[in-house]
Amino acid sequence: MTEIPNLNLEKTKLDIAEFIKQKVSEANTEGVIVGLSGGIDSTLAAYLACEALGKDKVFGIIMPSTTTPTEDKLHGIEIAQKLGIDYKEIAIDSILNEYLSMTQLEEDELSIGNLKARIRMTIIYYYANAKNYLVSGTGNKSEILIGYFTKYGDGACDIEPIGDLYKNDVYELAKFLNVPQEIVKKPPRAGLWNNQTDEEEIGMSYDLIDQILYLYTEKDMKNTEIAEKLEISEDDVDMIITKVIRSEHKSKVPESPQKTIL
Repeated sequence: MTEIPNLNLEKTKLDIAEFIKQKVSEANTEGVIVGLSGGIDSTLAAYLACEALGKDKVFGIIMPSTTTPTEDKLHGIEIAQKLGIDYKEIAIDSILNEYLSMTQLEEDELSIGNLKARIRMTIIYYYANAKNYLVSGTGNKSEILIGYFTKYGDGACDIEPIGDLYKNDVYELAKFLNVPQEIVKKPPRAGLWNNQTDEEEIGMSYDLIDQILYLYTEKDMKNTEIAEKLEISEDDVDMIITKVIRSEHKSKVPESPQKTIL
């Protein structure tokens, strides 16, 4: 296995904190809002926001649904209380059910999961507008590259503080910042449907995903070279690279055709 270079953890913490502080200042806003899922990514984003701005300028929102594991909701609350930030818990099921009753489409698990993410986004932005705060994203580099997020849902944000950290970088920085072990050790999951976990849905561990992404995006290696280097099948490499290519549109401004001038 190849080794992704280790982070300078102290410098990374300081750089991200300075980034958050700078972006809040540039936007003439008062602080940041973080959607707290109870998972490691949103927890790390909240820790870094507090590091940058202080707890009084960070607001957390916990938005459970019936498919949210109770443990995750409790962890979101625990983190808000541990950090000493103001927070609000808003259950989204009544909003979701209203959407579904109005559309009357045949229910589809993935579509409903994406709708939940977009409902959460609208709530977060409502609070951000009302408080003159920026919305802090919670996406990491691994998720962003393979498109493992909902467009205009959890992918909608004003800043993406951990967006250059691979998933395993997230774990290392979280440990460095003393994020509670029960959150660090918990399997990554979005809770968009029952018994969902990230790695099962993607079909590969984050350890391997990160290695493939590193060799492809930072070392410019071809799929066949990556497969040989990591001693895995080319099909596994192709699966991840295909996700990268097909999801590029999710991180770009929508395209327009060029106008013709006389």
